[in-house]
Amino acid sequence: MSIQLETDKMEILPINLTEDLPKLTEVMKRAFNDDARRFNNKPEGDGPPGYDDGNFYRKWSPQSKGFKIVFQNKIVGAILVFPNSKGKSYLGNINIDPQYQNLGIGTKLIQFIERKFPLSKLWVLDTPSWATRNHHFYQKNGYSKTKEVVHNKSMKSFVFEKRIE
Repeated sequence: MSIQLETDKMEILPINLTEDLPKLTEVMKRAFNDDARRFNNKPEGDGPPGYDDGNFYRKWSPQSKGFKIVFQNKIVGAILVFPNSKGKSYLGNINIDPQYQNLGIGTKLIQFIERKFPLSKLWVLDTPSWATRNHHFYQKNGYSKTKEVVHNKSMKSFVFEKRIE
């Protein structure tokens, strides 16, 4: 089934953790499990700690600014950002429900946060080394790979940065 999405009918709204947590967790779990199956040959379970039970949002929402993507009254994705008034901000997490990927939602989110936080002149993020679709997405949106981080023998990630002039 092909979804036609008019991105002008999509809303980007602040997350209300009390109301949104169950749906946000469902979307995040589907997104990370889909990536793990498609790009890391794992059946599931390859997201950050707490991605599949809500604890990720519980842990990081108090320190971040979170936004949900709503289309036809349904949460289809979310983003957490860590803005810094000194100009260097972090994109902590972006996830889109797999059936809504490749429709321009992620690009709209990147554009939204850049407008929403104009003092941020450097955006930084990290993503797993195996998440090649993420690498392509971030590069398409102006990010450059700046370093590799080795977490342990089986896990490494890449840091991406984008300067805003």
